[in-house]
Amino acid sequence: MPADNLINAPEFTVSELSSALKRTVEDRFGHVRVRGEISGFRGPHSSGHCYFALKDESAKIEAVIWKFAHARMRFKPQEGLEVIATGKLTTYPNSSKYQIVIDSLEPAGIGALMALMEERKRKLAAEGLFDEARKQLLPWLPEVIGVVTSPTGAVIRDILHRLQDRFPRRVLVWPVKVQGDGSAEQVAAAIRGFNALPETGPIPRPDLLIVARGGGSLEDLWSFNEEIVVRAAAGSTIPLISAVGHETDITLIDFAADKRAPTPTAAAEMAVPVRSELFAEVESLARRRMLCWQRGQESRRNELRAATRALPSLSELLAIPRQRLDHLGAALPRALKANTHAHHRRFSHLSAGLTLKVLRGQVAQASHRLTVSGERIRLSARALLRNRRDRFAGLEVRFKASKLSNAQAQRNAIARDCERTQRLAERARRALETTMQRLDARVAHSGQLLSALSYRGVLARGFALVRDEHGHAVHAAAAVGPSARLSVEFADGRVGVTADADRPQATAPASSAPKAAPRETKPAAPKRVPKPVDQGSLF
Repeated sequence: MPADNLINAPEFTVSELSSALKRTVEDRFGHVRVRGEISGFRGPHSSGHCYFALKDESAKIEAVIWKFAHARMRFKPQEGLEVIATGKLTTYPNSSKYQIVIDSLEPAGIGALMALMEERKRKLAAEGLFDEARKQLLPWLPEVIGVVTSPTGAVIRDILHRLQDRFPRRVLVWPVKVQGDGSAEQVAAAIRGFNALPETGPIPRPDLLIVARGGGSLEDLWSFNEEIVVRAAAGSTIPLISAVGHETDITLIDFAADKRAPTPTAAAEMAVPVRSELFAEVESLARRRMLCWQRGQESRRNELRAATRALPSLSELLAIPRQRLDHLGAALPRALKANTHAHHRRFSHLSAGLTLKVLRGQVAQASHRLTVSGERIRLSARALLRNRRDRFAGLEVRFKASKLSNAQAQRNAIARDCERTQRLAERARRALETTMQRLDARVAHSGQLLSALSYRGVLARGFALVRDEHGHAVHAAAAVGPSARLSVEFADGRVGVTADADRPQATAPASSAPKAAPRETKPAAPKRVPKPVDQGSLF
């Protein structure tokens, strides 16, 4: 259409046109489902929003997920994943683009879910979460069993019935959602919550955990493939059994758990043994122990009987000791007599040597040794006193010399301190003189500056200062009224004058008169006697 024909067409601003396009797109495509591959996804923005694009073989559309929608999504966006997005179309006026605001996101078919599951499995396996070395052994007979499952399903009833049939144990149930939005976070929080229970708290800490859920499709079991659940199971310090789905259902928590059960009922069978079988086994072991004890007693009885038959009789054992006793008893009188004679001969020999002469000789020898020892002690005492006297004399000489040297050192120190004091006094005197000279110069400079700025210098050059009867300086003739009493100050004194009586009345208000100049501190010159009023006006 020619441009001339559009002259009367209405004009739009850019904002109006963008708003009209936005309303048109939102009204026409208010709610759509789009299938495409996620492209350009780098994770949530710092604001929490997600920005990426959906594309296929020949087209691409910008997409955005707001922060609150992303937080409640069970399935999170990932780069390169084919998804079905549900949302509404809108425009972004700042860049003239249209985009889809996504409210929900789901994978495009089982193949995409399996691909995502395999990719997540490889990632977690590379981190070592599925290693057999880190898995724990299950307790043989746990006292408390913690179960993480839905409280309203048939799973918890099957587990409780199976435990009751096999071996009743105390069971703690942590109720969670096992499907839908927020179920993965609840399961992970339950596993961490059981691990956080104290050993001696009011709620007993389980010895074994069972994470259970009934069968279902891959989408129904997807909560147990979430990374938060797998990491919580791998980080559990309590042994954990995974019982999710039927025997053919495989989830990632099965690889991270310490033991996988094909069904929740099988998990209960793994958790505890059969009590009746234990009773039968205990009875069997008791019977075997009694039989073993009886056989041992019989064996030891036979050994004792055999050892008894091999021992000799009592008369044969005591025959030789009796003969030896008889022989010694016969030899005892002769031995006593010989011992007595030997001691008598010894006493006789010793008594022969104990005469008065021998005793006197021994006393003389002892007296001589005592005299010699006393002389040696006396000489030793004299030598010790002499050594001590010489030592004290040397110490006295050293003390006197040290005293003199110390006194001389003190005199030298006093002399050095006096010299230092004199130097400091001289420096202080010079500093005081310098300071006084500087202050005198400042005072002289201030006096010169005061003289230069004083109004008396202006009066000395031939000018005069006019004041009214209140002593205020008069700056203008309009401020002087008729017959006003004035004071004129010259350089050599003041003169009182009176204004003309026929001059007009002053119009300036008294409050507008400038303030009097600051008075000098110098003594005022003596006032002259005012001249008669009729001498005339200086003005």
